[in-house]
Formats: sequence, C-alpha cells, structure tokens
Amino acid sequence: MKVSNTAGYEARLADVVQSVKDVLRRRYLTLAAVAGGITILGVVATLQLTPSYQGVTRIQIDPSRNPLARSANEAQAQLASEAIETEVSVINSMDISRGVVKRLKLIDDADYNKGIAARLENGPVSEDEKIEMVANAIRSHLSVGREKLTYIIAIRFDSRDAEKAARIANAYAATYLDTKVGTKIGTAERQSAWFQKRMDELAAEVRSADEKVAQYQSAAGIVRGASNNQGTITDQQVGPLSVQLASAESVAAEARSKQISAQQQVASGHLDAVSDVRNSATIQDLRRQRGLLVQNMGEMQMRYGDRYPDLIKVRDQLAAIDGQLREEAGRVIRSLKADADAAEARAGSLRVAMQRLEDKQSANARASVIAASMQRDADSKHQAYDRLAQSALESRQAAQNSIAQAQIIDVAEAPQAPYWPNKPLFILLSLIIGTGAGIAVITAQEMMVSGMRTVEDVEGELGVPLIAAVPNVRKTARPADVLIEKPTSQFAEALRNARASILGVKGEEAPKVIALTSALPGEGKTTTALGLARTMALNGGKTILVDADVRRAQLRQIADVQPGPGIVELLHGEASLEQAIQPSGLENLDQIIVQKPYFSSENLFGNDLMPGILDELSKRYDTIILDLPPLVGLADGRFLAALADAVVLAIKWDATPSQAVSSAASWLKSDGANLVGALFTMVDTSSQSVGAYYYYSKKYSSYYQAA
Repeated sequence: MKVSNTAGYEARLADVVQSVKDVLRRRYLTLAAVAGGITILGVVATLQLTPSYQGVTRIQIDPSRNPLARSANEAQAQLASEAIETEVSVINSMDISRGVVKRLKLIDDADYNKGIAARLENGPVSEDEKIEMVANAIRSHLSVGREKLTYIIAIRFDSRDAEKAARIANAYAATYLDTKVGTKIGTAERQSAWFQKRMDELAAEVRSADEKVAQYQSAAGIVRGASNNQGTITDQQVGPLSVQLASAESVAAEARSKQISAQQQVASGHLDAVSDVRNSATIQDLRRQRGLLVQNMGEMQMRYGDRYPDLIKVRDQLAAIDGQLREEAGRVIRSLKADADAAEARAGSLRVAMQRLEDKQSANARASVIAASMQRDADSKHQAYDRLAQSALESRQAAQNSIAQAQIIDVAEAPQAPYWPNKPLFILLSLIIGTGAGIAVITAQEMMVSGMRTVEDVEGELGVPLIAAVPNVRKTARPADVLIEKPTSQFAEALRNARASILGVKGEEAPKVIALTSALPGEGKTTTALGLARTMALNGGKTILVDADVRRAQLRQIADVQPGPGIVELLHGEASLEQAIQPSGLENLDQIIVQKPYFSSENLFGNDLMPGILDELSKRYDTIILDLPPLVGLADGRFLAALADAVVLAIKWDATPSQAVSSAASWLKSDGANLVGALFTMVDTSSQSVGAYYYYSKKYSSYYQAA
C-alpha cells in the first residue's frame, strides 16, 4: 500500500516552525535589543529630519481649443504621448525656470541665491548669470510629470516653506501658459503681417492678369458666357446660324418637293390630288357651288329638256365656275413655286453667312488659345490669393484669440502637512529594518553555534543514546537543592529519567560505579552528579558521591560539607576511608569531597589505590557516583572512567561544540570505558527541540511543580 508523504511534509514543516519558535524563545532578548535599538535610532533620525512641503499645480492639455487646429483629427493628433511628454519637457526647461525667477524675483530669496555669494568672491556676476544660477537651484526642487495616461500634467515643487512651495508651483504653471500663449500669438501676428504684405502683392498681380485677359478678349472678340466659358463672338454666332441654316435648307427642300409633286399631278390631270389645291377654301367653295349647279342642271334636264333656257344659263354658270377652279388651281401651283424659290433663296443666304463665320472662326482659333493660356495664368493667381487669404484669416483669428491649448485645473494651495518625511512610514520602516536586523543577528548567532540540541545530534554524532535532558534552573546558586525542595519539578523528573536509563527498569544487574564526566568545564556536570546521587538516595539506594574533580573542587560550593580530609588526603594515605567519608545531610547519601583545589603533576588516579577504594566502597554502598574532571585537556578523568561500570557524558545543551563532545566520546571508547549514554544539561525549559523529551511541552505543565 502506498503511503502519502503529506504527513511527512507536515511533520517537517512543523519541525521548522517549532525550530523557529525555539530560536525566538532563546534569543528574544537579542532580537528585542537589536530591533528596539535600530527602531529608536530610526525614530530619532526621523524626528530630526527637516520637513519639506510640496505644492502641486495641475494643467490639462486640450489641443481641441487651439484656434490653429484645422480639424478635430488634427487636434486629437496633438494629444499623442510624445506631444504630452514634449510639454512636460517644456515646463521643465531652463527658459520656464528663468521666467519663474523673474516673475517672483527669486534672486533675492536666500533659499536659492546661496551660489551667487560664492561666485561674487571671484568677481562680478551679471544679472543673467544670477538668474541662471537661481533657475538651476529651483529646478532641483521641481518635479513635472504626466499623471498616468491622462492629459493632465502635474507640476510639483518642494520647499521647507509651505506657502513658497505653492506659490512657485503656481508660478511655473502661469509662466508656462504665458509663454505658450505669447509664443503662439506672436507667431500668428508675424504670420498675419507677412500674409497681408503678400496678399497685397498677389492682389496687384491678379488685377494686372485680369486686365490683360480682358483687353485681349476684347480685342479678339472673346466673351464669357453665362456658364463662365470663354469663346469668340464668331463662336457664339456659329451655333445659332448653323441651326437656322439647317432649318432653312429643310424648309426649301420641302417647298421644292411640294412644287414638283403638284406640277406632276397637274400634268397628269389629277389636280385634285394636290393637297394645297384640295385644301384651298376658295376651291372648296367653288366646288360646292359647282355641285349645286350640277344638281340643278340635272333636275332641269330631266324635267324640261336640254333646250330649257334656265338649263342653258346653268350650263354657262357651270362653265364659269370650272374656269374659276382652273384659274385658282394655277394660282396655288404658282404660290408653291414662289415659296420654294423663297426658301431656297433664304437657305442660300444663310449658307453664305455661315461660310463667312467659318472663315472668321478659323482665323480666331490662335487668339482663343492665347486667351485661354492667359486666363489659366490669371486663375492660378486667383487660387494663390484665395489660399493666402484663408491663411491670413486664421492667423488674424489666432492673433486676436488668447485661448491656449492648456488650462490650469488645480491651483496649488499651501499644504497643511509636509509630504516628506512620512514619519509614520519611516518609523514603520525603522521597525521593519530593526526587526530584520535582529533576525539577521540571531540567525548569525544560531549559525555560529556548534552545540548539540537534539536526540538526533547526540545519537548521530556519538552513537550512544541520550538518557536525559536536565533543565536549566535559574534564580538559584544551588540547582541540586530543587530536587529536595520540589521533588515533582521538571529538574527532579529529568534526573529520575537518567536514573531509570542507567540502572534499568527490568530488574537486571545495575552498575555500581557510575561516572559523570564532560568534554569541557562549566557544563553542569557536578550539579548533575549531585542531583543524580540524591535521586539514587531518595529512591532507597545507599549511595556515595565521590568528588574526583580535584582541580576545581566545585562540589564543596553546592553541597553541605564539613571540614575534614577528602579524596586527595585519602589517596595520599593521610586519612582513612572512614575519615574521608562524610554524611551529606540526606538519608542514604554520603560523600567524599575535595576541600580545596589541588594542582599537581602526579598521576593521582593512575595507581592501584583508587581501584581498591572503589572495591571497598562497592561493599558498603549500592551505588557510587563519581564526579570526574572534564576529559578535554585533562587525563585524570580517563583513568577513572575506565574503572567505572558505567560512564555518562554530560553535554551542555546548545553550547558545547560537537567536535569536543566527539573527541571525549572517542577517548572513552578507546580507553575501554563503558559509555552508556549522554545527557543534556541546562536545557532551555521553553524549548521543545530535544527530540523525544516532550515533557518540556506545555501539555505537561500540570504534572510538574514549578522550579
């Protein structure tokens, strides 16, 4: 079955968190001192900083209000980022700064004219040089920038005087606008004057060209029509005359055709077939009369006969009417011929006139070409004049219009609070920097510490178990007394754990001679030996504590002792064993001490006396606790360790270098000593980093009596 590594990851993370907590518990004073010191220094430095105020004026760029912009698109094009950044550079220019100096008379301002006095020592300084120096000085306090992606430019000026900061910021904006408007208007005025002069010249040229065109057209007979098209009088006459000629020729042809057709009808005897004859009112009236006469004549002839007088009269009348009909038909035919002759005569006349006009038109063709060329030249001058007139109009409008393409939308006012330094921010930064420095210091301290802290450190380095972790007991010069005064404290419980680990809990044969040693001095070895001896005695075992650390003689300072001989006198044969043994004041516990430090080059424990003493003591006591000297640098402890049934190596928690502990353990093993384990001394009670010794956890606080 696969096991997720989530639990392992959480355990490692918990170990890291716990390690951090342990470091903070151990070194919180260092952290607090460093962080507090740097924070205090930061606060003091912040309070001593000279406050600076900032005046802010905002200008909106709006080219759509520019009177020279021809269209909205042209105005919008001036709002590109490059154009706005250009305006920022203009405001930040030396020219604007000089204008501000002149406007506010800043040459006399002590904040900005300090450089002038230094220059005066080397000789006279001109007015322009003074302005230049002061302009450079105020520019160092100026900040101009576009606000994000808007069309607004912010002008910021810093000063120790709030009123001055606002006044100079506003002066920069006003100077910029004045320069912007003045430049545009001045340019427009100069353009307007040039345009006017050029327009006068062009007007004279236009008039001259128009006069030449008019004179030539007049001489050549060229006129302008209603549609403004040029042409000669002949050209204008040709069109109507050609229409008239065509019409006349058509009328003449039609008249001649009618004449010829009528003559042919008359010749063939079909007079009535001629339409003009047939349509003549006179002929129609005569035909009506003839019809009546024919009708009457027929009636008379049937009634009265051919000789009837009235019939003869009617016949005569009928003959007279027939004569009139023939005469009238002849007259109509003659009229058709006359009309045809007249129409042909008119067409001929028009044809002659048309020929004359065509001859004249051909002669005027060259004149028309010259006139057209002269007219084009005149038109070109007219167009140039119109364009110049439009430009002049725009220039005059700009010269008369003071509207700029920028406007002040936010006037600077004297700020109520300085913008620098931001004291809360600086104090917070000081605290952050101080905390960071404190963390760096304690981190460096932790990295420099080479001591052991955990079960893994001991077992991995020494190859022996960690049998106990004895807590550090503060506020007392004799920590071992806590064992008697507070038998349920963490200190007492740690020593009982050490006893159980050394003697065992399964009833096996327990070691009689137990030696406690350490790698270096000052690791709490003697206190631990006294505490372990008292623990043995309190648990009913007859115990004796032998102080074998003769050079330091520390036991006499932390235990109740009486004057008398000790181990040194015993080994020298100056006292008997009974004389050297003293009661400790605790039931079941005796002790052999060193009354004063003993320094000698002799091999005090390397002879046969000490084994005999231990054999004798083994007959009298259940347990013998030997307080050995440190192993590193001293040889006495190695001889005694080899005589002990069990050796315990005391290690000062988080202090003793691992190299020294490893060397001590190696010597013990090489000497044949029975190193049964190691124990931590002076462990920080707030730490839980000793591995399996969780009785330092707050969960066990109710099980222990406070030390």
